[in-house]
Amino acid sequence: MNYTQTLEFLFSSLPAFETQGATAYKPGLERIAAFCRHLGNPQRNFFTIHIAGTNGKGSVAHIIASVLQQAGYRTGLFTSPHLQDFRERIRVDGEMIPKQKVVNFVDKHREKMVDLELSFFEMTAAMAFDYFAQSDVEVAVIETGLGGRLDATNIVVPILSIITNIGLEHTALLGDTLQKIAAEKAGIVKKSIPVLIGEADERYDGVIEQAAAANKSKVIYAEREFRCESCTERGDRQSFSLRRTRDDRTFDVELDLRGIYQSRNVVTASAAIDFLHEETPLTISRRAYLEGMRDAAAHTSLHGRWQKIGDAPLTVCDTGHNAHGIAYVARQLKATPCKRLFCVMGFVRDKDLAHILPLLPHEAHYIFTQAHSDRAMTAGELTAKAAIYGLRGEAVADVPAAVARARELAGEWQRRLDLKRLGKLVERVTLYNPDAADNIRDYHAVRPIPQSQFDGMPDWTTLGQNEGYN
Repeated sequence: MNYTQTLEFLFSSLPAFETQGATAYKPGLERIAAFCRHLGNPQRNFFTIHIAGTNGKGSVAHIIASVLQQAGYRTGLFTSPHLQDFRERIRVDGEMIPKQKVVNFVDKHREKMVDLELSFFEMTAAMAFDYFAQSDVEVAVIETGLGGRLDATNIVVPILSIITNIGLEHTALLGDTLQKIAAEKAGIVKKSIPVLIGEADERYDGVIEQAAAANKSKVIYAEREFRCESCTERGDRQSFSLRRTRDDRTFDVELDLRGIYQSRNVVTASAAIDFLHEETPLTISRRAYLEGMRDAAAHTSLHGRWQKIGDAPLTVCDTGHNAHGIAYVARQLKATPCKRLFCVMGFVRDKDLAHILPLLPHEAHYIFTQAHSDRAMTAGELTAKAAIYGLRGEAVADVPAAVARARELAGEWQRRLDLKRLGKLVERVTLYNPDAADNIRDYHAVRPIPQSQFDGMPDWTTLGQNEGYN
């Protein structure tokens, strides 16, 4: 099989949560454990940092991986989901796994995958472990997929476990309260392995502390180790002033990730790096810490975190997808000056929109859309649900077309010229302006010559009016 055929097999033959939702969720560690035994338990060949949480775990994982790379360690990074290319999930020193490695792995182990009835995520995690071992990775940063206790990644024995925060998400699978969800995520706590809590919350701290006590594991609260005293934006970077509690030492940190919420992730990552340096065999210099932070996104190719993807108009992408994450996005939108706000938005069917949609700004004009996924809510359905919460806009079924429509509306002062240039004036008016749709004609791409231009001419007929106008 070539790479394309391999991906077709993976997505069609192995159940994938991203495309099928809850029906693809296969909890339990028996299958992944059996498959990794078949591979020779590659996950035992390197140090691991294991990260769970509702939000922030991706950013924290990438930041830590970048710092470790900068410290000179050959570093593996396993995250999910991917945005464009499946290989984004598996990286070594920031580079995606080669296509041929994916093909070779599936060709070699396809029969075993089918026999064990692996899920897509189980296969992906095992592929990452195997590739890391083959690549002589020294330390790997491993992000959970869903939950923790029964997540396929939970066969690793890390040197540090991290839980970034707990929010209501995947309630049908993980539980309908913060405490129940916390219990699932606290399942990554291993015997005598410290666990770092990114964001303390009295509603669930006790649950995690109980799991840690049962495993005789130390609990570290990131916010007790570091304080973020200030945050300022500098172009495409943010600058943070952090203070370490134990010695009152300050650190002026830059980060090439934007978004107000990154202040929490910076504190969590800083506490993790400090622990790794002080309490594990890893050595991380101040320089590696600062440079790794500064270029975290560049080193690891992290995308989708309040990421600027265009100017004139300012266009930003964020992958926030639950109430906890959308609350931060809404705060960021409020803090971003603009004349008019246009939001392109889509969700999968199993999202709890009753807790998400009320968080979004009413003043925005929304372009509701849908991804090419069986799980995607149709643009029409989303438009109707959003209207219940006072969110108004229009439905555009294709994501690229929806983004183009938002850009078009945001650049309204030059919209007509652009449409004329692209030959799409009549098409767009017909689609989006019902008041004018019946009257628009091809000749309207050119405006009539004003009468003022004819006045005073000795013979205005030689100039002539533009075709279609009298």
